Amino acid sequence: MEEKYPSLVTRLQSTLIDTILIIVLMLIFSNVLDRFPNVPDWLRIILFALVFIIYEPVCTCLGSTLGNYVKGIRVRRNEDTSKRISIFQAIIRYPIKFALGWISFLTIHTNLQKRAIHDLAAGSVMIELT
Repeated sequence: MEEKYPSLVTRLQSTLIDTILIIVLMLIFSNVLDRFPNVPDWLRIILFALVFIIYEPVCTCLGSTLGNYVKGIRVRRNEDTSKRISIFQAIIRYPIKFALGWISFLTIHTNLQKRAIHDLAAGSVMIELT
């Protein structure tokens, strides 16, 4: 079976959905924490960091992020697209994606599998569900 790879627009839409979800989760946590007196700043920082840092790698290796689910795309192992990426691959992939931002997507049009820099580094590939 020949794989279909998502366009840059589809991938950016997925990222936008995930970004909105992370912001909403942070607002919810903030409102919940505001209901308690004397919540230490370190607790707020840890909760926000966990949402921001853990959401994408964990969701990606377990199946998909909300954005990936809505757009019908998945992150898979490059060598076997029937398999999800490992948590190790997800942990490599996300910081590179985050650090490089849109620059990471510059390689999408330079290879047949439309792999971004973070996909190349992690040994992953984005596929469209058919």
